[in-house]
Amino acid sequence: MATTEVAPPTAPPAVTATERVPHPSVAERRETGRQARARVPRKGLGRLDLPADRDPIAILARQEERRVDELVPLRRERMAASPFAFFRGAAAVFAADLAASPHTGIEVQLCGDAHLANFGGFASPERSLVFDLNDFDETLPGPFEWDLKRLCASFEVAARANGFDADERSRIQRTLSKRYATAIARFASMDNLDVWYLHLDIDELLAEHGSAIDGELRRRLDRNMTKARSKDRMKALKRLTVGSGDDLRFDSDPPVLVPVADLAADLDPEVLRSTLHEAFRSYRSSLQPDRRRLLGRYRLVDVARKVVGVGSVGTRCWVALLVGRDEDDPLFLQVKEAEHSVLEPYLSTSTYDHQGRRVVEGQRLLQSASDVLLGWERVTGPDGVTRDHYFRQLWDWKASPDIDGMDPELLGLYAEMCAGVLAHAHARSGDACAIAGYVGGGKSLGQAMAAFADAYADLNERDHTEAVARWAPEPVAG
Repeated sequence: MATTEVAPPTAPPAVTATERVPHPSVAERRETGRQARARVPRKGLGRLDLPADRDPIAILARQEERRVDELVPLRRERMAASPFAFFRGAAAVFAADLAASPHTGIEVQLCGDAHLANFGGFASPERSLVFDLNDFDETLPGPFEWDLKRLCASFEVAARANGFDADERSRIQRTLSKRYATAIARFASMDNLDVWYLHLDIDELLAEHGSAIDGELRRRLDRNMTKARSKDRMKALKRLTVGSGDDLRFDSDPPVLVPVADLAADLDPEVLRSTLHEAFRSYRSSLQPDRRRLLGRYRLVDVARKVVGVGSVGTRCWVALLVGRDEDDPLFLQVKEAEHSVLEPYLSTSTYDHQGRRVVEGQRLLQSASDVLLGWERVTGPDGVTRDHYFRQLWDWKASPDIDGMDPELLGLYAEMCAGVLAHAHARSGDACAIAGYVGGGKSLGQAMAAFADAYADLNERDHTEAVARWAPEPVAG
């Protein structure tokens, strides 16, 4: 289809500390949402307009130019594993496809990659297990429906992988959209502080849906929650390290886990040590003073490159081992390279010139409970290249959904949970009243999202087939 000219999303002007902040009434804010229907009718969200020069494999190839060469084959291997794996790794393709269609202009802080596997459980600072978004590499302000479309499309792709029929898949889409609409309406009716302080505790979420969870399903969920609470720094110490005392260090399991000393064997050890400590000093300065004091009680012991995820494979991602009072007091930090958001070519440039800070500030805005050690750094490596990174704790009660094992009922329940979380993130960062005014009760939204998700899943399957063919190794002559 022909490319559609798209106006940039409307957003309130930047407000400085000395300027007056506009405060339209609730009725005016809802009317803003209803007026957006004239620009983009809700059924129009179901359209899939594509760029005339669309080439998804070329988009992915441009990303690979900035990746670690030796890890590019691993990224392709992971993406080629299934249409869902390809979808996970193709956020840049999805962004380019969305940009060809008109959008509402109702702006929020987008997660930017809100597929169903980027939701999960983790520990809050109060040490409860919460359910929320957990990946913010692509976060940027933009139209709220871009996150919603990404989420709906991911459920369609996953449902197809699980063998669900068309009626089952459509029911999940309607359930998801209805939940988003009812949740955003609820947040639109709440006080600002109540919305901000709300934490989506997993125990409370399961209690809310208790009538749909019983028997073996409940036992399986309880086991997963127990497993999540055990996935902590002590398990990381057992799984990722070898040695003890002064000889404690990361194990080597290439290409997934490679100690930095093995990667930089030809470097002067003093140069390497100086670079690592400079990076940590830069990170420490990004923390608020009380957390800086906490981090100062740990000493850096070792660093390793660790491959994570699907789309992130090939970026420079690290894990750092620090020790506090003794080796039974470890701290593991994940250090991820932060590139420009895949949304940036189609929306506005981030207000932060530091990409690590862009990720961290977006996470703090969207998440109901963020890691106390979130921070960022910019450092010039031994190769002379300056890169941005962000830091967070590794394996802090991490719970990931087992999508492959879900039946239609359970996947529908999970869709409700994700939709509620996404609505909360959008209510924290955007105007819940305007969104509620646009989406209404959710019926029209559900029909549109089902149509969009179905069309995009078809497209994703074709893209996956093309990628597998184009990434296949050349036949050996003779």
